[in-house]
Amino acid sequence: MQWTKLSERSVYENRWFRVNLADVELPDGRHLDHYLIRLRPVAVATAVNDADEVLMLWRHRFITDSWGWELAAGVVEDGEDIEAAAAREMEEETGWRPGPLRHLLTVEPSNGLSDARHHLYWAERATYTGPPEDAFESSLRAWVPLKQIPDMITRGEIPAANMAAGLLMLHHLRLG
Repeated sequence: MQWTKLSERSVYENRWFRVNLADVELPDGRHLDHYLIRLRPVAVATAVNDADEVLMLWRHRFITDSWGWELAAGVVEDGEDIEAAAAREMEEETGWRPGPLRHLLTVEPSNGLSDARHHLYWAERATYTGPPEDAFESSLRAWVPLKQIPDMITRGEIPAANMAAGLLMLHHLRLG
């Protein structure tokens, strides 16, 4: 049962996103107006050290008024390579430059409402370069034992679905 988009127009736009309105035909022939959000790709990166600890950020999200552990992330700039954006975000937000990055997974966190794609990467090593340029992004940066990740997700300490998915995949890859 496939929906068919017949047309789409922008109703609001800024440098971060566009809100569009689509005329959609349902399989039974009915039409509906469907709002959607067009977003720039998001690049995410972390590193895992020899002690199987993962580099994370403790931060507050004002939109949901919640605290949680996350990975360094940000939008991919126009013309920027996604992997390069992931490395840049990690260094800007943590003060750690990742070694060679490996693609972990790509997720669509809200594909019923937006076209957002989050591309997650990880490295087996990182080099400390100094205090983070974007220290305002988080209250704490820490190396967290990977073995604790499933319990942290269960307790709601990692509320973002994209981060939980990536960290569970990383847990599986490193610890089985």
